[in-house]
Amino acid sequence: MNPATNAPAGATPAAASDLSSVEQVKSSRPYRELLRLFEQAPGFVCFFRGPQHVYELQNQAHHRLAGFRDIIGKPVRAALPELEGQQFFELLDQVFASGQAFVGQALPLAVAPAGGGPATLRYIDFVYQPIVDEGGAVVGIFSQGNDVTERVLAEEQLRRKQEELERMVEERTRALADAHAALKLANELQGDKMHLQRLFEQAPGFICVLRGPDHVYELANAAYRRLVGGRDLIGKTLRAVLPEVEGQGFGDLLDSVYRSARPYIGRAAPVELHNDPAQGPALRYLDFIYQPVLDPTGQVIGIFVQGSDVTEQKLAQDALGRHQAELETLVTERTAELTATQDALQRSHKLEAIGKLTGGVAHDFNNILQVVGGNLELLQRRGGDPRVQNLLQVALHAVERGGKLCSHLLAFARRQPLQPVVVNPARVVADMDDLLRRALGETIHIEAVRAGGQWNTVVDPNQLENVILNLAINARDAMPNGGRLTIEIANAMLDDDYVAAEPDVRPGQYVMIAVSDTGCGMARDVLERACEPFFTTKPEGAGTGLGLSMAYGFVKQTGGHFRIYSEVGEGTTVRLYFPRTFEAEDAAMRLSDVAPQGGSETVLVVEDDPAVQGTVVEMLGSLGYRVLKADNATDAYGIVKSGLPIDLLFTDVVMPGPMRSPELARLARALLPDLAVLFTSGYTRNAIVHGGRLDAGVELLSKPYGRDQLARKVRHVLANRPRAAAEAAPAAPRGARILIVEDNPDLLDMACSLFDALGQDARGAVSFDEALARLEDGACDVLFTDIDLAGKSGIDLACRARALHPQLRVVFASGYGAPDRGALGFAYDVVAKPYRLDDLRAMLARQG
Repeated sequence: MNPATNAPAGATPAAASDLSSVEQVKSSRPYRELLRLFEQAPGFVCFFRGPQHVYELQNQAHHRLAGFRDIIGKPVRAALPELEGQQFFELLDQVFASGQAFVGQALPLAVAPAGGGPATLRYIDFVYQPIVDEGGAVVGIFSQGNDVTERVLAEEQLRRKQEELERMVEERTRALADAHAALKLANELQGDKMHLQRLFEQAPGFICVLRGPDHVYELANAAYRRLVGGRDLIGKTLRAVLPEVEGQGFGDLLDSVYRSARPYIGRAAPVELHNDPAQGPALRYLDFIYQPVLDPTGQVIGIFVQGSDVTEQKLAQDALGRHQAELETLVTERTAELTATQDALQRSHKLEAIGKLTGGVAHDFNNILQVVGGNLELLQRRGGDPRVQNLLQVALHAVERGGKLCSHLLAFARRQPLQPVVVNPARVVADMDDLLRRALGETIHIEAVRAGGQWNTVVDPNQLENVILNLAINARDAMPNGGRLTIEIANAMLDDDYVAAEPDVRPGQYVMIAVSDTGCGMARDVLERACEPFFTTKPEGAGTGLGLSMAYGFVKQTGGHFRIYSEVGEGTTVRLYFPRTFEAEDAAMRLSDVAPQGGSETVLVVEDDPAVQGTVVEMLGSLGYRVLKADNATDAYGIVKSGLPIDLLFTDVVMPGPMRSPELARLARALLPDLAVLFTSGYTRNAIVHGGRLDAGVELLSKPYGRDQLARKVRHVLANRPRAAAEAAPAAPRGARILIVEDNPDLLDMACSLFDALGQDARGAVSFDEALARLEDGACDVLFTDIDLAGKSGIDLACRARALHPQLRVVFASGYGAPDRGALGFAYDVVAKPYRLDDLRAMLARQG
């Protein structure tokens, strides 16, 4: 397919993300072969979308037929207005409305060239085939056909010449039958004979005249002699000259025409000729006419044979038919694949919709919980009536449950900000032994089965503990009279045969954790809905219905595989598969194991919700910290630039105003290299979380949090701020000056963070004009730009940047290709989207 005429322009990153599963189908080998077949089809092919017949696809043959005009994305009436009144628009309307295909043959078509000028008349054979969706509704029309202008013109020319020859033969036959007229006009006929002979000899089709019932050759032109391999013809019978055609029906046809005096017309009739013994029989296809020749009394005296060798055309038509059949087969196969992909996409859209709803609810609800929980803790610390203290504790437990509810929703929607590390799952389960026994009680017997040589995996250990605990509690509720809970940790291999039925799973090595119970089990209909959020078979008030959905979302977000096996009366097994890693386990201490403590450093709190801000300021003040506050990132940056000493920037992720929190953190660290940064949010969206994981080097405290959690996290971040790292190791030299140009603010923040993590001096611009202004104000070493910048070209930007700074190195970031090598006159690099830290590191290594 020609990207210049068929690729959709201006595709947004969000749309690219939505269609990620569709993009995997497009990258497969069968799909590429289908595209190559589509583009190289000898006839024209195109696809109209919707009742307005908007051009969505076309191959090169159709592009040429349409005068090489830019028609993709345009309704056909606007793209080819000169077709008005030529029936084609009405036929399209009729096919779309009726759902019935239309076949047209040799219909005249007048198409004007793209640059203007008179229209040229063409003749086309074509098919309009309606395309329907899964409900049977027509969504578009698939058109294919051939430009048969040359054939029509040749046939018309041949018809005219045939009519002329027939008239002349008839006239000359009557003249020959009249002896007196023949003698009288002898001289005239001699001249006419020479003229007729020239016409006869030079005719483009083959011609011969057969005399008598034995079909003796009387005349044969050059085309006929070439057809039969230059054999000696005149005066010999057809059966003697061409013995090989005797069993192919041609002799019988000649006999029938001679007896009946009725002409015979043959279309693409196959004939085997033995012209070259060295090469063997040659199959040809002929269009021909057997026309009886009559004397003045009406008796047949011979047969006039005229025709054309249409072998090449027939072979091309047969090839087109095969290609069409193959295309239809491929379309059928791809339609099935597309149906499966659309089902997956619908599930993805459903998950995305729930995720967006969850994100908005989580952000606002967690802010409310933060205010409520923080003030309850502050009240609790003031002491007083024990009964009031008990009430406060009950309220704090409710806040904690509300926070867990939001966390479970985010986990199902795969929007939980994960902080994965290398862990050994057997150790995680072993550390949970006391917790599980307290949670399950004495009636449940717990058994852990661990295989030797256990592999490691990369997960968020806190979330993994939550998942195992939730599965254990679900198992406990399924065994009200007691039973056995088995937790198995083993190495596993998911091979190609297994993942063939699991399209979102990759084959390879995994760490498997299986949680099995001997409880009541689940029926098939319950099992099919088990992972839906809020679906539960427990009595009202006995469960949220989020345990399995949270576990499913966490495993998928981690890149793993989730499977449930259950049978009524036999129990249930939930298996979690996490990709294996070859790295050694991290030995990091959990913050929950550290005693909470305060400090005397200065903390700048940036929070737009006044109630949340007041609560956080009060909590930090109670821990001994000096506190500054700001309502938005712009005001906070003003405080940073004022010169006041600040040790920690504590900012909400979602902030109003033109400046985003990641940008505030980056600018603040540029002014205060020793500054520690801690983000907080009830829902992080994409600002500091990409691919389901926190960006490298980012610290996050999720809302709602308590005073002890705040104290531990603040001390942890302060203890690991850049100054502490600088005291332990000499400062590394700053890397290249990189200008990153990306019109998606979230992607711009991520790219800047990745380059910062690689030690580069990264600056961002969100538009073509802003980037150009920065380039005019000062030099940089590398221009890292997206190709599509909100309707403007990153390629044009690169050319203008090189004109300003000839030594500038250029890197294009693109999800759908790059300019042809050598087309711009300077060297450049390309990084394919989506890119990772390793991709950028490799690019920098290539840049030297």
